[in-house]
Amino acid sequence: MPTDSKRLRGPEVSHSPSLFRSPPAAVPASRCRRADGRRPDQVDVRPVFIRTGLVSQAKGSAYMEAGNTKLMSCVFGPRETEHKDETDMKCGRLTTDMRFAPFSCPERGSWIQGLQDRDHSLMLHESLQPAVCLRRYPRAQIEVSVMVLENSGSVLAHAVTCASLALADAGIEMYDLVLGCSMLQNGRSYVVDPLYTEERGCSSVGEENQGGLTVAFLPSLNQVSGLQSDGELTADTLTAGVRTCIEGCYKLYPVIQQALARAVRGVAPPASEG
Repeated sequence: MPTDSKRLRGPEVSHSPSLFRSPPAAVPASRCRRADGRRPDQVDVRPVFIRTGLVSQAKGSAYMEAGNTKLMSCVFGPRETEHKDETDMKCGRLTTDMRFAPFSCPERGSWIQGLQDRDHSLMLHESLQPAVCLRRYPRAQIEVSVMVLENSGSVLAHAVTCASLALADAGIEMYDLVLGCSMLQNGRSYVVDPLYTEERGCSSVGEENQGGLTVAFLPSLNQVSGLQSDGELTADTLTAGVRTCIEGCYKLYPVIQQALARAVRGVAPPASEG
């Protein structure tokens, strides 16, 4: 067989270059950082940006950013309910709808349309209904819609908070605001307010206590109005996760209060002198 003079022949036996690479130095857990700079195993939520009253066609509206997660919520009503029954005669009806914009997620699929939309809408309804004084609106219907403009993680928790702000901006009587917080558990480590990449790549084979948790919380009443758990979590891990999410809601509460106070000062008439 003729020799290929244009090609250099390698050695008969070769070894992977990784064998000659020195092992990486161990990094203390306290110095480990997440993709956005936050530390794991700490109740560290992303900074939020909030504005209310941006949609003039709606009775109330709110826009919220948490990191790169962006949502818009609108409230319509109270208006006369279309389906009348004995329940509608005594108290009002709350309807919720949560959808993802086609450009909101890095990849298209069932996350944008289908069962996920219905599951998120149901969780949103269960979280908001205990906080709304529906008995003050007999024979009426209050419609809440949430549109996810960009999904960068923890979208359901922030949707609950954004919808609650829209209800408050609409002047709907409520027992308390509703705040949401999410966390991911992966073995012994957990992250609060997870990113989209963390939600997609948190699972590892053979690890116990894997799953996610979303809590809707009424801070003034100190009550949990909604809870959604995914994955396999032990009872102790689930209890600790709920406490962690509640702590995250309390960290978010002062920011929500300031945003509502700023909105009220912007629309309130000036005080009369004298």
